[in-house]
Amino acid sequence: MKLFKNINIDKLKTGLNKTREKIVNKISETFSGKAIIDETFIDRIEEVLISADLGVEMTELVIEDLKTRMKKEEDRSTERMIEILKKALVSNLSVNNLESFDYTPDIESNKPFVILIVGVNGVGKTTTVGKLAYNFRQSGLSVIIGAADTFRAAANEQLTIWADRANVEIVSKEKGSDPSAVAYETVSKAISQKHDIAIIDTAGRLHNKSNLMEELSKIKRVISKLIPHAPDEIFLVLDGATGQNALIQAQEFMKTTKITGLIITKLDGTAKGGVVFQIIKKLKIPVRYIGVGEGITDLQNFDPVTYVNVLC
Repeated sequence: MKLFKNINIDKLKTGLNKTREKIVNKISETFSGKAIIDETFIDRIEEVLISADLGVEMTELVIEDLKTRMKKEEDRSTERMIEILKKALVSNLSVNNLESFDYTPDIESNKPFVILIVGVNGVGKTTTVGKLAYNFRQSGLSVIIGAADTFRAAANEQLTIWADRANVEIVSKEKGSDPSAVAYETVSKAISQKHDIAIIDTAGRLHNKSNLMEELSKIKRVISKLIPHAPDEIFLVLDGATGQNALIQAQEFMKTTKITGLIITKLDGTAKGGVVFQIIKKLKIPVRYIGVGEGITDLQNFDPVTYVNVLC
């Protein structure tokens, strides 16, 4: 089955406009009329990339790649230099190779396909669940979601609204209920009602709260009692606007659970969209989706080439 790919170039350009302006405008000024590659030129490019939150390590890799490529070029026009920068960015963006970003989960062989959504409070987890469910519905798949964030009073109400928008079934219980019981019931219904996908929202887990991390482990255990190989995916949601803090959160989660993919939200509200490069390079985990707006269609599949082309 070919899954719906939500990639809207115009929406990406609008959503990433702050980062795009920072990179394109400043780099265009730097490249303009530059006939030679000197240290001042390189330092300026480095400054622009770091200010967009690519991080020092990633920036150094891109700069070295850029210098190698530029030495072979006779055309020093601004347009050509930006094209070379794009190639340098893309080549340093993949985890293993670009094919790893062509996300096509084997849902047909693993029904119901169980996705666990984790992340700290405030990163947009609950809204992401609704948007993700909508994307799968666009492929004609049957989806059920579980509101296992039973610690937060408004979580059930918020997720119910998003479930209605996505036109999917939701399993929820009163505040204070056992989150693992919600997860168990969700997967049980997914099996009995023959849903294609079950998406389970979890509480915003602070990485220094061991009891919450244990609750996550418990949820995984009860799910595996119903489907031994489940969950099929564990997506960590990160707020792109928090820059380095998002990276720290990811590293802490990776100490306690295997993260299979990342969803980076709120890239429309920041000029630090370069954090995507830094996260991928350091964590070696593919970004599956990015959030570039508050609407239900604003969770887009991540494609590295498209992302770089929009930014530059």
